[in-house]
Amino acid sequence: MQLTHYTTNFNKKTFPITLVCENVTNASNIGSLFRIADAFGIENIIFCGNAIPLGRKMTKTSRATEKVVKYEVIENISEAVINLITSNYQCIALEITENSLPIHAFEFSTDKPIAIIIGDENFGVSEAILKQCQHSLHVNMFGQNSSMNVAQATNIALYEITKQLQKIQ
Repeated sequence: MQLTHYTTNFNKKTFPITLVCENVTNASNIGSLFRIADAFGIENIIFCGNAIPLGRKMTKTSRATEKVVKYEVIENISEAVINLITSNYQCIALEITENSLPIHAFEFSTDKPIAIIIGDENFGVSEAILKQCQHSLHVNMFGQNSSMNVAQATNIALYEITKQLQKIQ
């Protein structure tokens, strides 16, 4: 028998992960990010750059998770990343770069909280922010395309990170 929202028995858990969004502006993506953040028990989302659309389209996709996931809006992403680094976060860009590692090959540590920086739907994480991050990680892809939707990539990344963190604890 299929379980419902009311009959599942998942253990609730919060992981020391903050998601930092650089100019993510698509309402459906933002709704998906709220839903993913709730599903994977992350602590916080920080939206940076352009104003985030908290309208009907976003709430339809989020399925009310924007009411339970902590979030904040900080206009300047560079300041947000500097604040996280100063607060002892490991800042990791989710971006394909010349030096990025496949996310499954990276060993996440529980010594410091994690900030995952994701980028603009069209241009990814900016060069300036990539330089501020301690690591760049990517999701291996095996088809012709060299990128995927920001919410889908975040979903895969958070699955891998929380899988590793559960094994460590």
